[in-house]
Amino acid sequence: MNSSIDRPASPPASAKRAGSSRRPLLIAVLVAALLAAAPVFVKDAFTIQVLLMVIMFGALGAAWNLVGGFLGRVSFGHCVFVGVGGYTTILLLQHLKLTPIIGIPLGGLLSAAIAWVVGGPTLRLAGHYFAMATIALLQIGLLLMINWQWAGGAVGLEAPIAEAPWMLLFRSKVPYYWIAIGLALLTFLATWFLVHSKVGFYWRAINGDESAARSLGVPADRYKMLAFVLSGGITGVWGGFFAMYVGFIEPESMFSLSLSVQVVLVAILGGVGSLLGPWLGAALLIPLSEGTRVMWGSSGLGLDLLIFGLAILLVTMFLPGGLVTLRRRRGAARR
Repeated sequence: MNSSIDRPASPPASAKRAGSSRRPLLIAVLVAALLAAAPVFVKDAFTIQVLLMVIMFGALGAAWNLVGGFLGRVSFGHCVFVGVGGYTTILLLQHLKLTPIIGIPLGGLLSAAIAWVVGGPTLRLAGHYFAMATIALLQIGLLLMINWQWAGGAVGLEAPIAEAPWMLLFRSKVPYYWIAIGLALLTFLATWFLVHSKVGFYWRAINGDESAARSLGVPADRYKMLAFVLSGGITGVWGGFFAMYVGFIEPESMFSLSLSVQVVLVAILGGVGSLLGPWLGAALLIPLSEGTRVMWGSSGLGLDLLIFGLAILLVTMFLPGGLVTLRRRRGAARR
């Protein structure tokens, strides 16, 4: 008897690849479900806050990664979009009584529009010139908000204190934590689909050799702009959420260079140009940063910054490709 009749046909290689490529989506949904259940078992407010900050910085790093990782344009002023999203959301809430459910997406759209306006001249630059241009953009935003009295000036703005779910106003931090999980899942799904589409392929081609990509017919300017606009829009959405979470914003905190650098570090230490890298970087750096700040922040010795910097140094020395390379090294060692 023919053995091919007895044995069931094996699935084609393309089907296997499709199944394995979608595995991160299933894992992301499972992780989101597990994180959503954390408040049921964890009653410590500080732990919930650290988890929320990990989620938020992982998402900010993932948004930055579209430009800094896949496109290869390192931005040190990306938090200008955090500021735009945050101020848009709070201003609409204060002056027009518009719910942040609408204000947060509008902040993202305004951030994307600003990215489109400034992207034309800045994306023509490369290397450290592009990095300096983004820092200048951040400082311009900072100076404008400090001198704009209608937006609170240097004093800043405060969200109302109330229990109004339709206004995203909660006295407990747990609802914000659940909202952050939902936004993070959407962020991961969006970046996954972008990276695994033709758009992501073009971004990697431009990053590898822009001249060669252009010679092969890749519309580099259009796709560089698309990366910058999408990254700015996602970052702006998270800026609006962050503003509602902290309940108070001012120019120095929303247009912060140190916050921008922290987002870059999260992505770099996790592994730029990878989907999981920013999330892994946030899972390491944010608990370390928050924990050391709480333990030694008031001592005046700067021990928290010392340990934080030492961790960054060790990762960059022994894992230059980021934490995401640990899996590759473990697989190579087994072979």
